[in-house]
Amino acid sequence: MAGTGMVPADATPYTLRRATGTLAEAAAKLSGEIGAVTPATVLAHANRTGSRRGAAAALGAMQPRPAEWYAFDAKDQDTVDWYPQGLTCGEDSGSAGAPVLAVTWYFKPAPPVPERGVRLTFLSPQTLKYQHALLVEPRTDGSYAPINIHAGGVAWHGDLLYVADTTRGLRVFDMRHVLDLRSAQSDLGDPTQVGRRDGRFHAFGYRYVIPQCDFWRVAQPGPLFSFVSIDRGTSPHTLISGEYDENGPGGRVVRWDLGPDLGGTPRDAFVLGHPKIQGAVSSGGAWYLSQAADASTNGKLLVYRDGRLTTRSLPIGPEDLSVRGKQVWSVTEFRNKRIVFGVPL
Repeated sequence: MAGTGMVPADATPYTLRRATGTLAEAAAKLSGEIGAVTPATVLAHANRTGSRRGAAAALGAMQPRPAEWYAFDAKDQDTVDWYPQGLTCGEDSGSAGAPVLAVTWYFKPAPPVPERGVRLTFLSPQTLKYQHALLVEPRTDGSYAPINIHAGGVAWHGDLLYVADTTRGLRVFDMRHVLDLRSAQSDLGDPTQVGRRDGRFHAFGYRYVIPQCDFWRVAQPGPLFSFVSIDRGTSPHTLISGEYDENGPGGRVVRWDLGPDLGGTPRDAFVLGHPKIQGAVSSGGAWYLSQAADASTNGKLLVYRDGRLTTRSLPIGPEDLSVRGKQVWSVTEFRNKRIVFGVPL
């Protein structure tokens, strides 16, 4: 592609190797003990309700407004502990079983509050009901721990959820192993504890946990995994990951062919050519990049099609991207400006 952005680059630094270790075994053990449910079942028991076209402060000076947007509830708008980052959807999966949007949040506590890791939100675009689940790292002793990462991107393909681990690669979760603590015990345990203690399961008060089952590690240090997405228009489908670069245009984006084995070198790579890119997705031969600013300034959607760049306004604080229908979707991170929104491709 011509111009200052989307210039072909060397994909070799992004070569991945599988590092499953005991994760699959430990996740299967937890699933056998606790019992798994489907994302559709999670939504059927969702305990929070968002609002259609709420938190309008997130739009700032954006014109035209998004085709649609959903706001999280007042508690999730106001919290200073949790920040939305990654976004994917049931259409990315192809087998989700229900219309659903999924959002990762990372925990940013004020001391002395201990680390609580990453949570995943299942949101129904039909009912606006939603439910949080805790992503955890399982252990062979039957317990689990929170995962202390930024989780800047998430992508769902088939039964597998890929979560960006900034300096290490891609953590993998099996969406057939969404575990319901209520199926294993009468209550949700101690809201200040996590893991298995005295024969009971705890997850900081969350009803659902999703244990990590696999890990794709970058083969050499240096590349960053800041965001993730899926392109189902390629054959085979491709997994996309890229780098956030604060000050310069040097961030890269890469694509891997999705199949039984994700490992090896990506099919292609590009230099993004722009700073502060928070998400990228390819669709229909075009590239879509979300560019952030600050907590009071609108972001931008950069579109590269046939080597030409066009720019559109986005809400304040846009993050990871996902294609849903004929729209590109994102989530915003700033307090009291937290929405999931879609704009035309």
